[in-house]
Amino acid sequence: MANSIKDEIKELYREGDLLTKIILINCGVFLTVALVDVVFFLAQSHFRVGEWLALPAEGVMSLTRFWTLVTYMFLHEDFIHFIFNILMLYWIGRLFALFFSSRDMVNMYIFGGLVGGLTFIASYNFFPVFSSHVHYASLRGASASVMALLVAVASYQPDYKVRFALIGEFAVKWVALVMVLISLINVHSENPGGNFAHLGGALAGYLFTFYYKKGRNIAAWIGRVLDGVSNMFNRKPKWKVVVNNYENSHFNQKDADYNMRKKLEMDEIDRILDKIKRSGFDSLTDEEKQKLMKAGKK
Repeated sequence: MANSIKDEIKELYREGDLLTKIILINCGVFLTVALVDVVFFLAQSHFRVGEWLALPAEGVMSLTRFWTLVTYMFLHEDFIHFIFNILMLYWIGRLFALFFSSRDMVNMYIFGGLVGGLTFIASYNFFPVFSSHVHYASLRGASASVMALLVAVASYQPDYKVRFALIGEFAVKWVALVMVLISLINVHSENPGGNFAHLGGALAGYLFTFYYKKGRNIAAWIGRVLDGVSNMFNRKPKWKVVVNNYENSHFNQKDADYNMRKKLEMDEIDRILDKIKRSGFDSLTDEEKQKLMKAGKK
């Protein structure tokens, strides 16, 4: 049974779109950290894995634990914190995918988390009110990343309507505005750092759309970094050192054909996304929906 569940999870990760992959990574981190902490608790150890993955507010400590600027956005405090962020990520991630690519969604998740994390550190080290808390405050959760995705959509298509059960339909700009105001008002709450991170994520989302409309993708460098890291682990050994001219021309031709094919596919996806922006998702044909779904899994 355990192997069956493991195989199903692997299949879901392999076949799922990029949003599904991010959600599964969050689930995996939450379960792993929770189970390992149970072991340390039973062994009467005070060590907790989450303390080494959460982002410290203190400047020097955040530099020495540099990895936490990334790991914190996949880490959650407890089950309520985790399930709320995952549900919000699923809803807003699907909304984001209507107007941007799945790759942009991954880039913005990380970019929003980075800006949110840096805003958290800056707020605790700049405002005197936090001076007595800076040495032990830390940040966890995907909230800044989720906020970045929401504000990016609201800035790009402010009048797009979203429906909520029981209370009705609202333009996404009002949803984003309420979320930002809640974070701003709650800066003096029990979780000021988290709310500053939300505001940083909101800023990241706004800046992304602002420059995106001008033809510049300020989060694209995230994708290039991820590609570089992926290539480091998936690099194939170069067994063949000498290749004759015929082989060179043959493989160059294959590369040219492949690049041309990919360009045509991307042009088609861009056309479909433009159609969604003009007429909405329901205007797509079944064939166009299949193409969009297939592209989202790449």
